[in-house]
Amino acid sequence: MILAIACAAFCVTFFGGLLALRLQAQLHLILGFSAGAVIAVAFFDLLPEAIDLGARPGNAAALLSWSALGFLLYLTLDRIQLLQAQHDHAHSAAGHATRRGAFGAGSLSLHSFLDGMAIGLGFEASTAAGLVVTVAVLTHDFSDGMNTMNLVLKSGGGKRQGLRWLLADALAPGAGMASTALFKVPQHTLGIALAVFAGFFLYIGASDLIPASYNAHPKFLTTAMTVLGAGVLYLTVTLAGG
Repeated sequence: MILAIACAAFCVTFFGGLLALRLQAQLHLILGFSAGAVIAVAFFDLLPEAIDLGARPGNAAALLSWSALGFLLYLTLDRIQLLQAQHDHAHSAAGHATRRGAFGAGSLSLHSFLDGMAIGLGFEASTAAGLVVTVAVLTHDFSDGMNTMNLVLKSGGGKRQGLRWLLADALAPGAGMASTALFKVPQHTLGIALAVFAGFFLYIGASDLIPASYNAHPKFLTTAMTVLGAGVLYLTVTLAGG
């Protein structure tokens, strides 16, 4: 199953990147759906699962604090990338712009690796949790592939460089899943890890995907796609017994 998920993640990510080369008009709808799906998996699956795993009196508040830490950690990394981009823009050199694209694509690849770890840890918690996280990650990987290609191209990189980074991003989830086979996580620590990943997903959805989709096309349909994405993931969690 893990091998099949890794192959699916590779194909979805790579297809997203290739689509970014060819299709621009409808990307806002895809990003809007992805935003709803990613936020929903944090609220409806990762946080409840984390609380169940760390079921001790008063522990829910502590786990929510770990989620907040995950949110702030991802925010910090995102701001570091933004500051680097501003620094490169101030110097207005092509080499700086290319490095900015590489930094952004590398950050997305690292995030995809963490997505793979989230899948592996989700399956350690339960099969249902692993499957739901897989659906959310695959949905998000599609936009990851698009964003990776767009970052490289918008920063002055060529198609070949974009494809190299897209390949790295597509392989990263499988590597992240494989890494979780090298260690065993205690149940309490697993609850903390899922809570941190919930914070990651909340930041990605609320601060990245939603603005990206709505700014590109500020229409009701974009918002409807976000609500639809959340609804689909809620139904997925419910049917999986999450």
